[in-house]
Amino acid sequence: MRCLSCGSENEAGRKFCGECGNALARPCPTCGTLNSPPVKFCGECGTALEGADQAAATAVPPAAETPERSSAAERRLVSVLFADLVGFTTLSEARDPEDVRDLLTRYFETARTLIARYGGTVEKFIGDAVMAVWGAPVANEDDAERAVRTALDLVRSVTELGAEVGAPDLRARAGILTGEAAVTIGAQGQGMVAGDMVNTASRIQSAAEPGSVFVGESTKRATEAAVGYEDAGPHELKGKAEPVQLWRALRITAGAGGSLKTGGLEAPFVGRDREMRMVKELFHASSDEGKAHLVSVVGLAGIGKSRFAWEFYKYFDGLPQDTWYQRGRCLAYGDGVTYSALAEMVRMRARIAEGEDQASATAKLTVSLEEHIPDPEERRWVEPRLAHLLGLEEGGARSRDDLFAAWRLFFERLAETGPTVMIFEDMQWADAALLDFIEYLLEWSRGHPLFVLTLARPELLDRRPFRRMPCRSCWRDSCPVCPRSSGPRSSSGRRACPCTPWRPFACCSTGGCWRKRGACTGRPKPSRPWRSRTLCTR
Repeated sequence: MRCLSCGSENEAGRKFCGECGNALARPCPTCGTLNSPPVKFCGECGTALEGADQAAATAVPPAAETPERSSAAERRLVSVLFADLVGFTTLSEARDPEDVRDLLTRYFETARTLIARYGGTVEKFIGDAVMAVWGAPVANEDDAERAVRTALDLVRSVTELGAEVGAPDLRARAGILTGEAAVTIGAQGQGMVAGDMVNTASRIQSAAEPGSVFVGESTKRATEAAVGYEDAGPHELKGKAEPVQLWRALRITAGAGGSLKTGGLEAPFVGRDREMRMVKELFHASSDEGKAHLVSVVGLAGIGKSRFAWEFYKYFDGLPQDTWYQRGRCLAYGDGVTYSALAEMVRMRARIAEGEDQASATAKLTVSLEEHIPDPEERRWVEPRLAHLLGLEEGGARSRDDLFAAWRLFFERLAETGPTVMIFEDMQWADAALLDFIEYLLEWSRGHPLFVLTLARPELLDRRPFRRMPCRSCWRDSCPVCPRSSGPRSSSGRRACPCTPWRPFACCSTGGCWRKRGACTGRPKPSRPWRSRTLCTR
């Protein structure tokens, strides 16, 4: 076939010239017969070809020929959270617009961080309100519990934010409902979740009191194993023919799914929000940065150190990420108590019961090492040394450096698969060798997300004050841990953290200064690459 424009020969069946790109034939818009370009009418049916090209270019193609990305619509069980700020309108009237914008930005960032931390999806922000969904696009069996945990943390964070910016009356309120909804997976420019339960969740949030979290009956039934509630009574909700029974979420009472929940009543955890917030932030810093952190909680007997650790456990156990949790107690008397707390942690990880026979304990230790240490050569080296720690090895003594290296490797391999929390209780009874191992672990494993929390009475600081790294928070003009900033200025002109002398269990050190005989000294010399913090009494 010859091109009429350039005269080049082309293969039969071609529609465009391979030399100049001009059309070799024009299809008839009626019958589809190919005609040469100069022809004005179709030789098959007589249809006029003039203007057909322009009409074909502007015509809308059939729907079947237009590829569209379809969104999948499903019916799913979801938990919907609505939250907004109370008193924000009044606050914004008396503030500069830029200050209002900064406050909203911090609020949105906090909400987005908490929702993502618990595996939720931000549906939308509307003014000062936020809507989030659990169960779509990814569903988990504890979605309702995650939503309630998020709401409690968000309400608490807004109260703390208001105190920081000089708005003590600023509060948030939240409403949560669990139920079936129409979910559009992959929706863009439209709501992902729709249905009556979404509207009801919004009404529940409107009925909530400032600083509180209200949930519906279905959410309460799904989460009551891990969350404490009180009856909020029936409420008349807009658009509902009958009153709706609501419940006020008070606090978290157990780990995820109700794990380790106490049988009796549990008193509210009060007066430690500032310290708990700091420990949470340090835990997430350790997890996100992949660095070892040490936090020492020091207080008199009965002041609440164990309860503090229990509240911290309930927090990180409810997070979606897998966290390896070990806990051990130092003994004040008995034989072989030097590393008793560490041995208890290994038995906990290997699921070995106290007093279990040697053959069964050894088999469980082997299975645990196969699970956590993939390298066979490392397993063969670590196993006898962990067996020595548990009293399962028969033979001569081993060098301390050899044992420390094997024990450290075991916890490092745990930390490589997820954040690892080690809680040492009653550290005032700890042997010097165990204190040496903790410093050795933090020194050599500083590049792993190991979070070590020690609970002790003040006698520990007299025996072995852990050396610390300077912390930026204690050398700012406004310390986030202490309610006031005073005292001697450093060489940079900033004041040192004074600590709060009137509050028991107060923060005496966030790394910048440490307690000794009731006084805060100046900035210590940095001597450890790992981070250390101390909470102590006055």
